[in-house]
Amino acid sequence: MEIGRYNTLRVVKKVAFGVYLDGGDQHEILLPKRFVPEGLDIDDEIEVFIYHDNEGRLIATTQRPLATVGEFQWMKANQVTNAGAFLEWGLMKELLVPYREQKAEMIAGRWYLVYVYLDFITQRVVASARIDKFLDNLPPRYEYNQEVDLIVADETELGYKVIINHLHWGLLYRNEVFRTLRKGEKTKGYIKEVREDDKIDVSLQPLGYDKVEGIAQQILRALEQNNGTLPLHDKSDADEIYALLGCSKKSFKKAIGALYKQQLITLDENGITQRTRISEE
Repeated sequence: MEIGRYNTLRVVKKVAFGVYLDGGDQHEILLPKRFVPEGLDIDDEIEVFIYHDNEGRLIATTQRPLATVGEFQWMKANQVTNAGAFLEWGLMKELLVPYREQKAEMIAGRWYLVYVYLDFITQRVVASARIDKFLDNLPPRYEYNQEVDLIVADETELGYKVIINHLHWGLLYRNEVFRTLRKGEKTKGYIKEVREDDKIDVSLQPLGYDKVEGIAQQILRALEQNNGTLPLHDKSDADEIYALLGCSKKSFKKAIGALYKQQLITLDENGITQRTRISEE
């Protein structure tokens, strides 16, 4: 059993106010009645989230928190007390950010990027806004064009700081981002480069041939939806290309070049036309 994470546990006892689950090491953990699905019986297994309730007892729930131990998330501060700030976590109990884990004193009603972790002394799930100490602690082991999970953390002069796989800082360059990004947004990304200083550059789109292939498929789909023609060509405005296809002009030109070489399209001053393939008899 892992506190602050999802666990699949076996039902060992049914009581009027819920069921008890086998948490190992002679621990029986209550799943309150309001979270018990109909038909759950002794020896059945169920996936639950484990944490401490307001009285310090281990308890199970089928509710899903906004983040589990080891994850970053943007959360809203609901209240601030002498103990610290309490965040809206998606569970009945709010998540504590102790004062020592706040970069600046938190204010109720505002949103903060925090890291969820298990306090080794209290064994309680808490959060920290001092996120730098939880990142870049492991050597980056990524491959070129590897798909990764990103969380948008901040905007800088160069672009957007992102968190990669809840492990490392990364950078999306502004001139390579063709849509609006919001702080806290989660999206897929692709490793562009791990530099000698272990700084990591990422892209929102696949790189190299994979990128062209993906955009080429978008162009073919758009042609099919528009009677085989698109009013775009290599002289089209970049904003117009992005509005229709959601990609950069550079990527668009590579994609139409690949499609032209495969004899799938023709190009002229009016735009792109899908070629009709004639089967050989």
